[in-house]
Amino acid sequence: MIAYLKGKLALKEPTHLIIDVNGVGYQVNISLNTFSSVKDKEDIFIHTYLHIKEDSHTLFGFSEESEKNMFLSLLSISGVGPNTALMIQSSLSAGELKQAIVQEDVKTIQSVKGVGGKTAQRIILELKDKLKKEGLYEEGEKINSSGHNTLKKEALSALMTLGINKNAAEKSIDSILKNSGNTITLEELIKLSLKNA
Repeated sequence: MIAYLKGKLALKEPTHLIIDVNGVGYQVNISLNTFSSVKDKEDIFIHTYLHIKEDSHTLFGFSEESEKNMFLSLLSISGVGPNTALMIQSSLSAGELKQAIVQEDVKTIQSVKGVGGKTAQRIILELKDKLKKEGLYEEGEKINSSGHNTLKKEALSALMTLGINKNAAEKSIDSILKNSGNTITLEELIKLSLKNA
C-alpha cells in the first residue's frame, strides 16, 4: 500500500497530477479540491490510496488526511466506486458533504453527477453515525443558516458565470459571509467576492 508520495510536481491537471519521486513519475487521480490546494507547488507531499482491480492499479491523491478518510468512508458504501467518490469530493467541499450527510440532505448529494437517489440515501444512512462517532463532524461545527446557503449558491453561480474558479469563489464568499453576519445583500456579496477572488 502506498500511503503517501513526496517529490516534485511534474504535471498538474484538474483530474490528475504526475509526481516525480526520485526519477519515477507517479500518476495520481485527484479531486478539484486537491487540485486547487496544490496550486503551483514545486515540492509536493500528497496522501494516497492505491485502488487495485484485476486490470489496473490506480493511485488517488489527497492534499489533506481528512479528505482521504472521507474518500475511504465513501468507498465503504455499496454502489460507490473510487471515481464516484472522487466526483462527490470534486462537487462538494468537505464541509458541504458532511453537512449534507448530517442534515440528511439527499438533494445535495444527489446533485452530484452519477449519484442517484438510492445511493445518496445509502451514503447518508451509513455515514451519518460514523461521522459523529469518529469525530469527523462536530455537533457544534458551523452550519450556515438556510438564508446564507441560498445567498451563497446564488453568488457562487454568478461568480462562476463570470469565469471565477469555483474553489476560489467559495473561499471568498465564505470569508465575506463569516465577517458580515446576516446583513449583506447578494449584490454586495458578489462585488466583494470579485475583489477577493
